[in-house]
Amino acid sequence: MADASTAEFRNVYDDARRARTYAKLEFPGTYYLAYRDLPKIIEAHVRGRRALDFGCGAGRSTRFLRALGFEAVGVDVARDMIRIAEERDPGGDYRLIREGDFEDLEAGAYNLVLSAFTFDSIAGMDNKVSTLRRLRGLLATDGCIVSIVSAPEIYVNEWASFSTRAYPENRWAKSGDRVRIVITATEDPRPVEDIVWSDEAYHATYAAAGLTSVETLRPLAVGSEPYAWVNETRIAPWVIYVLKKLDGSRAR
Repeated sequence: MADASTAEFRNVYDDARRARTYAKLEFPGTYYLAYRDLPKIIEAHVRGRRALDFGCGAGRSTRFLRALGFEAVGVDVARDMIRIAEERDPGGDYRLIREGDFEDLEAGAYNLVLSAFTFDSIAGMDNKVSTLRRLRGLLATDGCIVSIVSAPEIYVNEWASFSTRAYPENRWAKSGDRVRIVITATEDPRPVEDIVWSDEAYHATYAAAGLTSVETLRPLAVGSEPYAWVNETRIAPWVIYVLKKLDGSRAR
């Protein structure tokens, strides 16, 4: 498995200009498919109302969870994102954390950890595993992690809200390599740099972190939505993993 250099990879969302444009996003186009099925998924798998939004950015997912009735805490490593989240949602609970540092969060307290696109920006198997182990330690006994990640296919196709045509080299990217994609739903033309990670690699990562996927979903558009779909009706841009603790495993 290829592995991007964590020393060289930079989280592009830790950027004031990008934070301002990203903050305007809600659930347009391709993003709609990432969130459409979450209420049913959460209803089926989550008992209790305490939630952590890991990688909350400007607070979009945290507000989404609160609208579902959760007592939600949003955490992120990007200072500008947290600042904007607090400005937009003064009553919300948003916290700036250092990468991999969850010391200020209560262990075993959360019924749900939602991670929306965050693992696209975490480079390296070791970093992914250690982060998941720490998140696992925050879960209540029957809690779960719902992780939305970009499918590898998102980086080699065109979409209602994204473009990759300027980056044909994405087609040769292996799991762990860096890829680029432009979010056309914002006015920032700069590409986002992500880490591509295959389904096989994710399952290996989860097992190493003491987690198992109890449900995997690849949401497709049905064609009747009010969006100008490009490939969304036939190729899933996202993968949603519902993760629970492996029996007998312990967080480290």
